[in-house]
Amino acid sequence: MDSLFDSGPIPIAIQPDQSARALEIHERLCAAYGCPIAYFHDHDPLSELISALLSHRTRNAESGRAFRALKAHYSTWELLRDAPESEVRDLIPMVTWPEQKAPRIQQVLQKVSELRGELSLEFLRELAVDDARAWLEQLPGVGPKTSAATLLFSNLRMPAMPVDSHHHRVAIRLALIPPRTGLERAHDLLAKLLPADWDAQHVYDHHEVLMFLGQRVCHPKKPACGKCPVNDLCPSRQDQSSELQSDPPPKSR
Repeated sequence: MDSLFDSGPIPIAIQPDQSARALEIHERLCAAYGCPIAYFHDHDPLSELISALLSHRTRNAESGRAFRALKAHYSTWELLRDAPESEVRDLIPMVTWPEQKAPRIQQVLQKVSELRGELSLEFLRELAVDDARAWLEQLPGVGPKTSAATLLFSNLRMPAMPVDSHHHRVAIRLALIPPRTGLERAHDLLAKLLPADWDAQHVYDHHEVLMFLGQRVCHPKKPACGKCPVNDLCPSRQDQSSELQSDPPPKSR
């Protein structure tokens, strides 16, 4: 489910000043959005993996509804794994591409069962982050975003950084990564900008504040540059008047 366009390897060396700039951006955004930020999930890692697979190209509210529908219908993930595909698909019509996600989730559960002899990912907490991500990425449809989300957002609380579409857009506009960097390549480049000793809370905060900036200010169209806490660090900033265009008054009901 992470199979988005990637422009291929882009040779780039991470310079110390670029890492320092990324850290300044992080600190300013944390001041603006209030770090540390509380985790929004406390799922076990297998449940978080299912949640992550549902969330691809789907709003959080809708993927959350789909996850709760599966949990309500199946008392164990083994029952979901072994259910008729059409039954699973009919439970998640609110997500994007339910006809692809239903069989994909079942394939993932089957593969975990084959590799581990049980449906559990608790063993991942004993692995290094890179090893845990590599193990997850051998599963069908699991790429960098899904593997990182599983480790960071679940109760494993491992410092792996997922990069969503908002984070990706903001990173390109701030020139933290080159303009044509695809989403998969961005995970590696952006992770290298962060301090190696950061724990999961720091990594989670970084992901969240860049996502907040993308959602609330740095919109795909008409970004509200005048409201941006890191405006002066952004080579892509637009005229300050754009903030007036991006925040229209609410429509009357």
